[in-house]
Amino acid sequence: MMDRQWTLKVECKSIYVVKIEIVNIDHSKEILKELDPGLIRLLDGFEIDDLIPEKNYFKSLIRSIIYQQLSGASAKAIHDRFISIYDNDAYPTPKQVLRTQLETLHSIGLSKFKAKYVHNIAEAFINDPIKYETLDQQKDEDIIDILIEVKGVGLWTAQMFLMFTLNRPDVFPATDLALQKGFKFYFGLGQLPKVNEMIEMSQKWRPHRTTVSLFLWRTLEGPFEW
Repeated sequence: MMDRQWTLKVECKSIYVVKIEIVNIDHSKEILKELDPGLIRLLDGFEIDDLIPEKNYFKSLIRSIIYQQLSGASAKAIHDRFISIYDNDAYPTPKQVLRTQLETLHSIGLSKFKAKYVHNIAEAFINDPIKYETLDQQKDEDIIDILIEVKGVGLWTAQMFLMFTLNRPDVFPATDLALQKGFKFYFGLGQLPKVNEMIEMSQKWRPHRTTVSLFLWRTLEGPFEW
């Protein structure tokens, strides 16, 4: 069987190397079933598409900030309104976003805190563009450390970036409420699991915890969509 969980390295203007990873869900499922037969029912219950990497890191982080602690539908509506602030079809640049008044961002549905966090991300990309545009060259732990230096970017946002933007295969966002609910439902628990319990149990699924996360989300929430 062809393994499509591969890495492609492309030279980009002789400045840095871009690493592109594609998470092959079927390949991960085969390995996970051997690692933990208790997941077979979960993994056979749904069809989930392979993850495809995203190239616009600024967009990915802004979107994750907007989606924090909101339902998918509500967050998408706010994100669409955010894009509509700007006249052209392209996603706004960090400079355009930083020039946007906080009151304008608040008026489209962003909380005052989130409006400021959006500015913080834009400022970070302006001040040190290479640092953020070459995140793909770093290890997962180092990427998290870099991102959470920006006020407003927490562990969940960094993990969403790892999973959906860089397609790192071993991400398990145990603090995510929807993931906790899916974990509780699938394993028949009487209450929501503790984060440390989830992380401990997840060790047997390394290095394919991204796939497990996607399937646990799907059990109750439907497919994870931006």
